[in-house]
Amino acid sequence: MESSSEFPNQGLTLSRDANALGVILVDHGSRRQESNRLLLDVAAAYREQSGRRIVEPAHMELAAPSIADAFGRCVAQGATLVVVFPYLLSPGRHWEQDIPRLAAEAAQAYPGVRHLVTAPLGLHPAILGVIDQRIGEGLREFGASA
Repeated sequence: MESSSEFPNQGLTLSRDANALGVILVDHGSRRQESNRLLLDVAAAYREQSGRRIVEPAHMELAAPSIADAFGRCVAQGATLVVVFPYLLSPGRHWEQDIPRLAAEAAQAYPGVRHLVTAPLGLHPAILGVIDQRIGEGLREFGASA
């Protein structure tokens, strides 16, 4: 069953057709391959948890795949709307300027395919729980208690 929702300030109406929605999880990118591989794991876990068919990882710089590569893979799989999610903790220049610019450049190759860039992880309430959980894990490994 399809439903629609409005994205504030975007003027977009999104069909909830999962086959038409592509998601790009984008991080900064690193020269360390183990850091870059983590994003592959995050994308795979998100794809599984969310049930979304089209989920692609991308690195803003320093490593492949690029945002343009991931955008193309989303379109090749049938996406008509691509949501770019900055897998970053803080808002800043990358979120405000670099990622939107790179996404817009990638989208130019695909007329008719819409895209949007979401807010980064930031100060979401779930992040606070993750912080507390990681502190608890560290304390247990250290042999201390909270």
